Amino acid sequence: MSDPMTTAKLAPIDRSSYEPAYVQLVNILSHAIASGQYRAGDQLPTEAELCAAYDVSPMTVRRAVGVLLDRSAVSTTRGRGTFVKPPQLAAATFELNEFHDLLDDPRVEVRVLETRVVPAGPRAAANLSVAEGTRVISIRRLLQRAAEPLFYHRESLVYDPSAPTVEAELGVTALRDLFEGGAGIGPKRGELIIHASVLTAEEARHVERPAGSAALVLEHLFYGYDDRPMSWGRFVCRGDLLQFRAHIGVQAATVPPKGSTRAGKRP
Repeated sequence: MSDPMTTAKLAPIDRSSYEPAYVQLVNILSHAIASGQYRAGDQLPTEAELCAAYDVSPMTVRRAVGVLLDRSAVSTTRGRGTFVKPPQLAAATFELNEFHDLLDDPRVEVRVLETRVVPAGPRAAANLSVAEGTRVISIRRLLQRAAEPLFYHRESLVYDPSAPTVEAELGVTALRDLFEGGAGIGPKRGELIIHASVLTAEEARHVERPAGSAALVLEHLFYGYDDRPMSWGRFVCRGDLLQFRAHIGVQAATVPPKGSTRAGKRP
C-alpha cells in the first residue's frame, strides 16, 4: 500500500470549481507524477485511500485512473494496485505544430503553376488504383508566404470530366482547402506519409534552395465518398521548415493544481 502521508500531501479537490471531481483528481495525480512525488514504479494511493482523502466515490476514482491509463501514465495489476509507468518512447505521438500554423495562416497563398492531362506513370497509377497510362490530371502548385516559397506541390487526380473536382482544385487559394475541399467535393478520408528526401532540380528551383539539399516530403492520398482514390500528391519543402515534436512521460502543468505547493490536510 502507498504511504498515507504521501496521499495527504496532494492538492485538495476544489468543490467550487466548474471542473468535475474526477478531472481535478486526474490533474492532481498527474502533477504529483510530473513533479516526482511519484516516480516510475511507485504505487499510487489505493482506491480506498483516494476515496477517503478526497471524499469522492469509487466511480470518481476509477474514472480518474482510467484517464491516466489512457494517457499511458500508469498501469494496473489486479490484486496489486496502480503503478506509475516509465516514459514510453514507442508510444510517443509527434506533433507538427508548424504545419498546423501554416494551415491557418491567411498569408499563405496557393499558386497554380501548371495543369495538364497526362498518362499516369507507375507511381500515380499504383496510388490511384488505375492502369498505367490511364489519363490523369496533373497539377503543379507553389505555396508561398509574402513571396517566400514554402512548398512545391505535385498532385495527380483521377480524370473524370463529369465531376467538378478539377474546377474545385483550380479554385484553391488557401493551404487548408487543399486538404478539406468544398462540401461534397473534398475527400472523405486520407492518408499522410511524412519522410525525408533531397530536393530534385525541379523542386529546388521552386523552393529556391540548392538541388540535393535536405527536404521533407508530406505525401498524401485522398479517397472520395465512394472509398476510391481520388488524388495523390506530394508537398515538398526544405528540410528546416518543419519540425516534429513529441512529449513523453507526464508533463507538469503550467499552473499546478490549487494547493499542490503546500502540504494540505485531507478534505
